[in-house]
Amino acid sequence: MSDSLLDKYVGRRKESDPSPVIPEAEGDEDCGAFGWLRGVRDRAVMLELRHKNGCISAFGYAWLDAVEFDPSTGLTLRFSGRTVKISGRNLNAEARPMIRLVDGIIRHRVSWIREADGSAGLVAGKDAVLIEEIEIE
Repeated sequence: MSDSLLDKYVGRRKESDPSPVIPEAEGDEDCGAFGWLRGVRDRAVMLELRHKNGCISAFGYAWLDAVEFDPSTGLTLRFSGRTVKISGRNLNAEARPMIRLVDGIIRHRVSWIREADGSAGLVAGKDAVLIEEIEIE
């Protein structure tokens, strides 16, 4: 086994290489309508809501009291004193194998949710997860 291959898996780097070694399993995966933390033990501290007008809201997962999903009305997240209603299509469908928005929120693996603009709804496939509206009460 060559040293470079061993270095790749052990995490060692050459002195001349200033870039840090980042394991492939870490980071955020873009699933289109939402971001998924890839690391097995990764948990998001806050849920970032990206609105189509450019505004961003964020809520701490520690304040998430309840998650309710109803296919006819959408997803309701209850944070202490605030309610977030998310409507769209395929909200509980697999965005990728074994990756579902509702499961990810329950397990604190979803780091952000993006509200689609008008053109995204036309481009997205009929089986794709699409967030049409995020309403904060």
